[in-house]
Amino acid sequence: MDKRVYGVLGVSSIMANWNADFSGYPKTTSNGDIFGSDKAFKHPMKKMWKDQGDKVLYIKSLRFEKDKKGIISLIPKSLKERYEEIFEVADLKKNTNAKEILTNLFKAVDVKNFGATFAEAGANISITGAVQLGQGFNKYEECSPHEQNILSPFRDATKATEEKGEAKNSTLGTKVVTDEAHYFYPFVINPASYDDYVALGVTEGYTEEDYKKFKETALVSATAFATNAKEGCENEFALFVETDSDLYLPNLTSYLTFEKGEEKDVITISAANILDAVKDQIKSIEIYYNPHTTEIVSDIENTKYYHIITRKEV
Repeated sequence: MDKRVYGVLGVSSIMANWNADFSGYPKTTSNGDIFGSDKAFKHPMKKMWKDQGDKVLYIKSLRFEKDKKGIISLIPKSLKERYEEIFEVADLKKNTNAKEILTNLFKAVDVKNFGATFAEAGANISITGAVQLGQGFNKYEECSPHEQNILSPFRDATKATEEKGEAKNSTLGTKVVTDEAHYFYPFVINPASYDDYVALGVTEGYTEEDYKKFKETALVSATAFATNAKEGCENEFALFVETDSDLYLPNLTSYLTFEKGEEKDVITISAANILDAVKDQIKSIEIYYNPHTTEIVSDIENTKYYHIITRKEV
């Protein structure tokens, strides 16, 4: 693929929790700004690829393990075990050919996009991914978290005491959601990241087909990933700017704002000063959104607009 791609991916979270920290509350910076990590966006993409039958290396998978007492536990697989499973390798320790390992790693769709750190069985490999995804900051200033109490149908038998006996009541849990948040992730795709590996003969490089696969999954995976906490999270916006391979653009989320309108949400893009100056090096600009819920106000010329759900041009 002889081009770079710069863009922004937007996710809305309505009475949901797109990315929680260990306290259960949405992730925040030290000054209180709510954000979602790149891992929060990548995981639904990996899950979708895995469900479609693609090889995905860096995703949680489980196995049963029996200890010396015969007790069977459910535990996550190690990276070595996951590699052996998806690439059908009997024992990685007996097969440490670096070229073969690299060739296999590039066959995994998540590695092909996001790169990998692989330090197993004498192989110490680091691949900088062609796709680099930044942190997604919430741009809706009125966003606030809410804690919901949840009544469990079971009592906690571990709360028994000598004085009071066993617990008599059901336990209480909590679920934390944001009333409304809108996360915007910057990304860049640089196929030249794999030039050295192409020269080594372990991959054909980042291709147009790889880009199309990333693009299609990035437009729907948040909507498709309907866990309890993420039901209510949807892909709501995407901007793709395809450029010459030697053009370098800044983080485009800096030029976006989000506001609540009377009837529709309003996403404003003020990037003309940047993009117009290099328009001779820009191949195409595409924006995806839902015209029934969102209005786009943009000063960028020669932009094609598409319905994010139907993919039809607006």
